[in-house]
Amino acid sequence: MTARTLVTGASGQLGTGVIEHLLSSFKMPASALVAGSRDPGKLKDIEARGVETRKADFDDENSLEAAFKGIDRLLIISTDALDGAGTRLRQHKAAVSAAKAAGVTRLFYTSMPNPEDSLITFAPDHLGTEEAIKSSGLDYTIFRNGWYMENLFMALPQALASGQWYSSAGNGKIAHIARDDIARAIAGGLSAPAAENVIHTLTGPVAHTTEEIAALASNATGKPLSVVHLDDAQLAGGMAEAGVPAPFIPTFVSFDANTREGKISMVTGDAATLSGVEPTGLESFLKANSAVLSG
Repeated sequence: MTARTLVTGASGQLGTGVIEHLLSSFKMPASALVAGSRDPGKLKDIEARGVETRKADFDDENSLEAAFKGIDRLLIISTDALDGAGTRLRQHKAAVSAAKAAGVTRLFYTSMPNPEDSLITFAPDHLGTEEAIKSSGLDYTIFRNGWYMENLFMALPQALASGQWYSSAGNGKIAHIARDDIARAIAGGLSAPAAENVIHTLTGPVAHTTEEIAALASNATGKPLSVVHLDDAQLAGGMAEAGVPAPFIPTFVSFDANTREGKISMVTGDAATLSGVEPTGLESFLKANSAVLSG
């Protein structure tokens, strides 16, 4: 029987990218691929390419076990349930349990860098999921995805518009990586022959400080941008004054604190090794997206 691979969260941006690279970059036959989503109706374009689609609802363990039947390799893309009530970890544990019950051979999971020593508020979700995977007895590959370059779109356009970027990241560094480079690397890992249990940390090629990122963004857009260095409390207060919903503020502040403390400064070659392609550099990415940054 031909081994089959299922990608959960297939209607999301990362899931769609992984499937595209599996089909196009790594020439996986559509017949060997299954796309899972809580709403399979969103997968019509993927289905039109010959890929089977299945309902995979992380809040319904029975649907997960049914979706995972006959699957050899399963990619669990972490859900976006960040309600602070433990929902995401519960969902992930349900997926791991269903995978084991369904007879999945190897689990793949999208985690985050350094979850065992991170200040990010949702790091325990990822650490708990990794522990559940390891305890399951199933073979596994864990992708610890670095911060997307696209995440900078949440801050840089507004900062460039005002000329000031408020940050408590200090001189900490971070090696952002483009979402498409992560998707290609994950597809490479899914396509590779079976290996020992392994954890890959996917980062961009260079780690930058906030000051360096600001300079690159300014150069890409022609707009001046200076960094205003704050402490965490000042940053949180400024976010509150700007109308950021209170439940989100601790998480946003934790990103900067984590960077400042050097907990996400790592640079690895894992993405290039898995994909066979060097990841996009931040300078090139910002120049290519100058129109988006300029608003």
